[in-house]
Amino acid sequence: MKECVIMNFRILVVEDDLSIANLIAITLQIKQYDVVKMYNGDDAYKFIQEEIIHLALLDIMLPGKNGYELMEILKSKNIPVIFISAKTELSDKVYGLNLGAEDYITKPFEPLELLARVETALRRIKPESNIIQINDVLVDTNSRKVTKAGKNIELTKLEYELLEFLLRHPDMVFTRDKLLDCVWGYDYSGSTRTVDMHIKNLRSKLDLSGNICTVHKIGYKLIKKVK
Repeated sequence: MKECVIMNFRILVVEDDLSIANLIAITLQIKQYDVVKMYNGDDAYKFIQEEIIHLALLDIMLPGKNGYELMEILKSKNIPVIFISAKTELSDKVYGLNLGAEDYITKPFEPLELLARVETALRRIKPESNIIQINDVLVDTNSRKVTKAGKNIELTKLEYELLEFLLRHPDMVFTRDKLLDCVWGYDYSGSTRTVDMHIKNLRSKLDLSGNICTVHKIGYKLIKKVK
């Protein structure tokens, strides 16, 4: 696949103060991270069980499950955690770090310092699995093998590369020109209609019409779960 760097880490922010949650989200979006905000521990607990995330930023005192309780399930999934809390006592910091948190940041915090600490934590994440799944479709990025319900599906080279690119950047909207740059290469001189043709083929071969969405007058995005 052609080189095209896009920051696609998904970061979960669990914070019951709306203004602080928004400040954290705006700060993270400077680096184009995919940010999901939750305002209570119970909703966050359900989300963690069902969705893929790469890092969690947790307040400790939350409605429903608290940050320490969320830490337990995140630790079981090997998802790194940074606590962001108004609890400023040294004993609180030590307790949070002993639970296994990557870092502990006290409120109020400097946004750029938060961003630096997030980047440090993400650098320690192990490489992603070579298996990507969507519905009953499995993609092995090492062998470039694609199966649907256990049956091999033959894709062309560019169909495969377009599929993998979209799967690695879920919920992000791409123009046709951007897809041409990232999948076909910057030196491609053909029409953007080739993108439409390849999208149509992927939808048909893999039954992903509900997942590969057309964004009117812009381009396409892939969503992992169809509501």
